Amino acid sequence: MTTTSTTTGAPRRPRVLPFPVGLGMARCVVLRNATAFRRAWLLLLSGFVEPVFYLFSLGVGLGALIGTVTTDGGTVVGYAAFVAPALLAASAMNGAIFDATFNVFFKLRYQHLYDAMLATPIGPRDVAVGEITWSLLRGSLYSAMFLVVAVVAGLVESWWALLAVPAAMLIGLAFGAVAMFTTTFMRSWQDFDYVTLAIQPMFLFSATFFPLSTYPDALEWVVRATPLYHGVALERGLMVGEVGWGLLWHVGYLLVLGAVGVVGTGRRIRTLLLS
Repeated sequence: MTTTSTTTGAPRRPRVLPFPVGLGMARCVVLRNATAFRRAWLLLLSGFVEPVFYLFSLGVGLGALIGTVTTDGGTVVGYAAFVAPALLAASAMNGAIFDATFNVFFKLRYQHLYDAMLATPIGPRDVAVGEITWSLLRGSLYSAMFLVVAVVAGLVESWWALLAVPAAMLIGLAFGAVAMFTTTFMRSWQDFDYVTLAIQPMFLFSATFFPLSTYPDALEWVVRATPLYHGVALERGLMVGEVGWGLLWHVGYLLVLGAVGVVGTGRRIRTLLLS
């Protein structure tokens, strides 16, 4: 007598793409956002347009009247080449902040997406790291596209500009982390007026359009304290070729700010959803 036995294999686990590497369960949050924007990629890229308009209206148009500018490092460049690194930094800031404020607020207060995520193996810190990673990737995408435009327009002065996109990721980390941490305290859409109130002066006065040396002494120290100034100084140093040990100060500032934002956001998500 022959006995035939059948065996059933173990249930197959759903395939999870290993990107970004090293993020653990947070990568699922990133992949969820990427999937959500798969059919709305035009909306995803819309934030790239505004800095390009500024570049060609002010950098090129106004630059024809201004001519050359001496950077704070002593390098003489055309005005458009002076403004381009700052607008690249602003692209990273805008992309990160937009995603870490409006989108996160909707998911947190109205869609209750994070409540559903916490019913899975995803934890509060995974939510924070995943959303912040997505916001910095979005800001970096804007910056990479802007860098291509700057290269085509002949506004890049140094091969160090190859590091401009990694530097943009640092800017996205800092702004995305702080923005998401701030968003966890917001209670209504009207609170976003404060976000605009903070972003607009930073964009205009973080040595974006004029060298830091042109500011009064009292205002100069205020500018040095803003995160966008450190992003602008870092990107300008790379794209103009003013590379030195001083750039590490800007890198450290952005890293510390990002780390504080990630830790604070993780704790706030835990407090809001698990307590």
